[in-house]
Amino acid sequence: MSFSGHTARKRFGQHWLRDAAVLDRILEAADLHPQDRVLEVGPGRGALTMRLLRSPAAAVHAVELDRDLVAGLREQFADDPRFSLSQGDVLKQPLDLPDQRPADKVVANIPYNITGPLLERLVGRLDRPAVQPYQRLVLLLQKEVAERIRARPGQSSFSALSVRMQLLATCRSVCPVPPRCFQPPPQVQSEVITIDPFTAEQRLAPALAQRVESLLKMAFLSRRKMLRNSLATLAETIDLENLAAAAGVDLKQRPQEVAPQAWVALATGLNHSDASAPWS
Repeated sequence: MSFSGHTARKRFGQHWLRDAAVLDRILEAADLHPQDRVLEVGPGRGALTMRLLRSPAAAVHAVELDRDLVAGLREQFADDPRFSLSQGDVLKQPLDLPDQRPADKVVANIPYNITGPLLERLVGRLDRPAVQPYQRLVLLLQKEVAERIRARPGQSSFSALSVRMQLLATCRSVCPVPPRCFQPPPQVQSEVITIDPFTAEQRLAPALAQRVESLLKMAFLSRRKMLRNSLATLAETIDLENLAAAAGVDLKQRPQEVAPQAWVALATGLNHSDASAPWS
């Protein structure tokens, strides 16, 4: 099998991960078992695909955008009936396996220019989570994004994305990935993380999720402002102070200092306040 004449294409964000130790860490993090069905996004030249097929996973379905890689991948893995491949844009095409059933786990070396939309497609949004959440995603991301996803309140990287992702899933770092692990090397640092989406029972109720989302948009639009100012239009001053105090939130705080569960508590109080208002 050969990918002769093919070079990494900048417009596709192609950087081939070639470090065996990192590839092994990704496979270890995926924790694959005989019942697992894997979706691989961006298999490239198949370095990770080969390891996935050496695992006990029941099936591995890859989605590759670059037409010029598809023939080589099919040739390379033609002898393994567990392997399937579709060519196309992962943001637009169906992601089910050939039997029309979804994967259980996702492994992806994400093109950094589609990280946000792809996270939304795979995990969902706070106010519209994925209908059938995957058990686990193992993602190779730009380090800056990975840090934002798993950041803690008070850290400089803590953001609305941190709150949203941590209310949708358990997010953990696996390992850093420096540029030398790729060919060609990217100009940024990278990191492998795991994202274990919550089940439907663990997720926020829709009305509460919508309220949290509206709070985040309002507060993080002016992340340098104290909450007293950025949330001032939500309620009368005395009511907002009481609701914030009950939620364990100090209105002198800035949004990046408030933990995810404190946002939930504040949203809960606001929803209860609205429901008990005489005009409701």
